[in-house]
Amino acid sequence: MTNTIQPEPTNEQRRIIYQARRGLKELDFYFEPYIKELYLTAEASEQAIFAEMLTHEDPDLLDYFTNQNRPEDDTMWALVNKIKTWRHSKSLS
Repeated sequence: MTNTIQPEPTNEQRRIIYQARRGLKELDFYFEPYIKELYLTAEASEQAIFAEMLTHEDPDLLDYFTNQNRPEDDTMWALVNKIKTWRHSKSLS
C-alpha cells in the first residue's frame, strides 16, 4: 500500500472523483484504486484523459477494460492499459 500523502483535490477533481463511482463492480475494480492512489498525483494531461474517459458509457468502458473494443483516442487507450496493468500488478501482490 502506498503511503504517499495525496494533495487536497480541487473542485474539478472532486467532480471527477464523484463521476468515477460507477456502481459497476468490474469498473470500480479499476477506478476506485486509481482514484485513491494515482489520480491526484497524475499529470494534468492524464487527469484530463481520465475525465474524458468518464464521459463514455459504462458498457463502452467495460469493453475497453475487457479488450472487447478500444476507444478511438490512442491516449485514452494508453491510459486504459496503464490502469489495467497497474491494477493487476497490485492484485497479485
